[in-house]
Amino acid sequence: MKVTLLACTPNADKICAAAGHSCYSKNSSADMVDEIDSDKVLSRIVGMGHYSVIEHAVFTFSIEGVSRALTHQLVRHRVASFSQQSQRYVSMDSASYVTPGTVSENQNAKEIYDTVMNTIWDAYEKLEKLGVPAEDARYLLPNGCTTNITVTMNARELMHLFSLRCCNRAQWEIREMADQMLEICREVSPVIFEDAGAPCVRGPCPEGKKSCGNPRKK
Repeated sequence: MKVTLLACTPNADKICAAAGHSCYSKNSSADMVDEIDSDKVLSRIVGMGHYSVIEHAVFTFSIEGVSRALTHQLVRHRVASFSQQSQRYVSMDSASYVTPGTVSENQNAKEIYDTVMNTIWDAYEKLEKLGVPAEDARYLLPNGCTTNITVTMNARELMHLFSLRCCNRAQWEIREMADQMLEICREVSPVIFEDAGAPCVRGPCPEGKKSCGNPRKK
């Protein structure tokens, strides 16, 4: 898996702080953006739960080498834009797939898993050689097939993503992706994402009896 930040709103903390403060001031955000104390102002506004102001910050990521199982979960975050590698136009001509740790750590399980995957790709290749178009041959391909996807979200939706997907109860692959994205976001916008992550980094776990019982560190 490789997560790369392609672009983001420059000076996102300052812009969101100015936008938020302009709601309570006679001055415009343009008047105060260069002088505002974004750490103090934005922390207070976001701490009050006024998340609309962080919608002014937008982030675009390239995510490579993840499974279709992950992207099926990821695209459920509706306030976002997605561009995913097409299995209709891109031939999956080599066996490229994600192997869960629970499989790779068990030799017998890995042999079964790899055998099935190689059988699938062998059949896929044979169908293409018989003239079956990639858009139809892809019906054979598994959820574990690797893919690349470009994702654009505003900071508010990223906060929601991190709240759900950084949780220990999230599936391991999408949790790894979310953790990498959060680390990158904190580097470029430390104020916005100061308290981002699983709910347990901010307070009690909301999962009740389904809690993992192992709160994550901030």
